Amino acid sequence: MYKKILVPLDGSKLAEYALPHVKKIVKDDSSSEVTIIRVFSVDFPEFKNLQKHQAYLELKDTAMAEAKQYLVDVETKLRNAGIAAKVNSVLIESDRPATIITDYAADNEIEIIVMVTRGYTGLIGKSPGTGKRTMLGSVAMKILHEASVPVLLVRADYCIGKL
Repeated sequence: MYKKILVPLDGSKLAEYALPHVKKIVKDDSSSEVTIIRVFSVDFPEFKNLQKHQAYLELKDTAMAEAKQYLVDVETKLRNAGIAAKVNSVLIESDRPATIITDYAADNEIEIIVMVTRGYTGLIGKSPGTGKRTMLGSVAMKILHEASVPVLLVRADYCIGKL
C-alpha cells in the first residue's frame, strides 16, 4: 500500500516500537522503502558561548558519532528482519525536529510517517469533558499538524504495556 515510509527515531528503545508497525504495513511488498530519520541537536542555550570551544566540539562529535552508529544498528536490524527491500537512514542536525521531519517527508515523496508518541511535553491526564487520556508529545503534535502525508502515531502507553 505505502511504498515510501518515514520512521523518526530519537535513539530510545521506546521510539523503536514503531518498527513492528512498519513491518505490518510493508508485509511482503518487495518494492517498499523505509527511511529512518534522526534529528540531532546538542545546541543548548547554556552552551551558546561555548560553541567554538574544543571541549564542546568534541562532545558534539562524540554525540554525532553515537547517533550515526545508532542508525546503522537499526538499519542492520531492519535489513536482517527483511522488513523492506530498501532501508535508508538520515541524520540531520537541527533543533527543530518536527519541521525537519515534515519537510523531509514532503521533499522526498514519503507516503506515510510512522512514529511513537512519547508524551513528555504534551498534556498527560484526562482531557476535560472527554473522559479520555491525552498523551501526545509536542513533536508528534507538530508533525501531525504540519505533515502533508498520513501519520501513524503509536501510543506510548500501548508500547509500555508490551515491555
